[in-house]
Amino acid sequence: MISRRNIRVKVMQALYALETHEQPLKPGQAQLLLKEKIDQSTELFTFLTYILSQVARYAEIDANSRASKYLPSAEDLNVNTKIAGNSFIWDNILGNNTFNERVKAAKITPADTQDFVKKVYNQLIKTAEYLNYIDEQQREAKKEKAIIQFIFRNLMLENELFIDFMDEQRSNWEDDKEMMIMLMENFLSKPAGYNFLQMVSAEKMEFARTLLSTVQEKDEYCLELITPKLQNWDPERIAAIDMLLLKMGVCEFLYFPTIPTKVTINEYIDLAKMYSTPQSGQFVNGVLDNILKDLVKEDKIRKTERAQN
Repeated sequence: MISRRNIRVKVMQALYALETHEQPLKPGQAQLLLKEKIDQSTELFTFLTYILSQVARYAEIDANSRASKYLPSAEDLNVNTKIAGNSFIWDNILGNNTFNERVKAAKITPADTQDFVKKVYNQLIKTAEYLNYIDEQQREAKKEKAIIQFIFRNLMLENELFIDFMDEQRSNWEDDKEMMIMLMENFLSKPAGYNFLQMVSAEKMEFARTLLSTVQEKDEYCLELITPKLQNWDPERIAAIDMLLLKMGVCEFLYFPTIPTKVTINEYIDLAKMYSTPQSGQFVNGVLDNILKDLVKEDKIRKTERAQN
C-alpha cells in the first residue's frame, strides 16, 4: 500500500506542477491534479506487477511456439514451463481479483508488454538462478517467491532495456521510480491483502488533500519563516523542489499535530536526497531544524498522540 512517504511525494509533485502551470487555476483543480498523480502511480504499480506475471507466463507461449515449428527438436518439445505455474504469481497476482479489475480498467493487454517480456524471459532462462529453479521438483513457497524477486531485481531494475521500455510506456516512471521500487519490494516481501483498487487508505488520502491545501493556503506565512534562515542562500537560486519540501515540512510542524517533528524532518531529508540535488538533504535538514527551534521557543508547536508514518 502507498505509504505516507509516497503521499508526500505525490503532494510535492502536484505542488510543483501547479507552480509551473501557466494558466489561472480553476476551483478544485489542485485537488483533481493530486488525485490524478496518485491514480497514475497506482496504474504504474499495476503495470509493473503485470509485467512480472507476464514474464512467468511467457514460458507457456514459448513452449507452444517451439512445439508448433515445422520440424521441432527434442528440446523444442520439452520446454520446461514450471515458472508459468509459479505459486507466488498465481496466489498473489493472477489470483487477486482487485489486480485483474485494475488491469481491465487500465486497459493493459499482453500486446503492451509482449516484446519486452520475451526479451526478459530469454535472458531469464539462461541464468543459473532459473536453471536451479526448474531443477527442483517440488514447489517451495520461499523459492517460488525468490525467483520472482530475482526477475524484478536483476532482470528488470538492472536492465537498460527495462529503463528504456518504462520511459517509453509510462511518462511518470522517472518521477515515481524510487517510490515504485519501494512499493514492489514491499509487495514481493508481504503480498497478502493487497487491494489494487484501493492503494491509498481514506486516512492517507485525507492527509494528502489536507497537506496540499495547507501548503497552498499558508504559502506566504511559510516563506516568512523560511526566508530568514536563508542568510547564505539566494532564495531565487534554491532548487524549486527544496523550497516546496521546506514549505511542506513547516506546515507539518504547525498544522499536523499527530505527526512528530522528528518524523517530519527525517522524511523531508530523505525526499530531498531522492528528488533534488546531492546537497539538498543537508540543506533541508539545516533549515527545518532552525525553524523548528524558533517555533519551539515561541511555543507554537502543538503535538498530540503519535501517528504511524
